[in-house]
Amino acid sequence: MRAEGLEPEAWANGPGATYASHEHAYHKVLYCVSSSITFVLVTAESLEMRPGDRLDLPAGWPHAALAGPEGVRCLEAAKREL
Repeated sequence: MRAEGLEPEAWANGPGATYASHEHAYHKVLYCVSSSITFVLVTAESLEMRPGDRLDLPAGWPHAALAGPEGVRCLEAAKREL
């Protein structure tokens, strides 16, 4: 992430933690570091992320999320649009 000029921040959630549908005013780059998390995208597509998986969400893209049965740890950064 740093090689892309991003400033990652780490966060974690416990088993089954949920995020209601929301969006960000910035392009979000997210890596799953451990365990798993499932994102539900505006397209109604579900995307399960496991360690090493990356998700790029454009600004204004609605999404919800559900942490896996063992919780989740991620790295996240805002990517400046050019």
